[in-house]
Amino acid sequence: MKASFGEILKELRMEKGLGQEQLAKAIAVSKGIISLWENGLREPTMTSLIALADYFNVSIDFLVGRAI
Repeated sequence: MKASFGEILKELRMEKGLGQEQLAKAIAVSKGIISLWENGLREPTMTSLIALADYFNVSIDFLVGRAI
C-alpha cells in the first residue's frame, strides 16, 4: 500500500528526531499545520512542499508518495 503524504512527513520528521514545533519553525509554519498535514486533514501549499523537500533533501515526488 502506498504511504500517504502525512505518513511520509511524520516518518521523515521522526528520523531526524524532530518535534512538530521544531519542524514548523524550520519551514515557517505553525505546529498546528504540521499536525493537520500528518493526520491527513489538510494538504500543504506548493510553497510548503518546496520548503519541506528542501529541508529534508528529498523530491516533492518522494514527499507525496510517487517515488517510493
